[in-house]
Amino acid sequence: MNSMNDTGVAADPASGHTGRSHRLRGLAVTGFVATLAAMVATTLAAALAQAVGVDFEVPDGGETIPLPGFAVVTGFFSVVGIVIAVALLRWSARPAERFVWTAVSLTAISLVPPLLSGADSATTTALLGLHLVPAAVMIPTLARSLRTRTD
Repeated sequence: MNSMNDTGVAADPASGHTGRSHRLRGLAVTGFVATLAAMVATTLAAALAQAVGVDFEVPDGGETIPLPGFAVVTGFFSVVGIVIAVALLRWSARPAERFVWTAVSLTAISLVPPLLSGADSATTTALLGLHLVPAAVMIPTLARSLRTRTD
């Protein structure tokens, strides 16, 4: 005999898993795989930019951004995106639509610091592009995953 939880999804009493927790877990797994892909893509793009002469030196502090730093920052903010997607799946009637609007808005905001950094034009251009690389991986992947979990 199956019981119904508050979302109307039948729960399997033997496994103890509800449909909702399965959807959230599936979204998180998809998000973490996309995070790894975004980290690799961003780091490779940064390495390519360095290979063609971009120095990634930011005048505020005068230090060069190290290559692993791109992976770390990409990973951190991608996980933030996963948390937002999970929260929207849990509490929004239209999670995919709301996620896309939120993520695109946050991506646009993330473009401001490179423009204000005072770095040379090559570094600024590369940094702007490197903000868009993980967005191009994470936003469509999580939005698609949200759509398949709400249909």
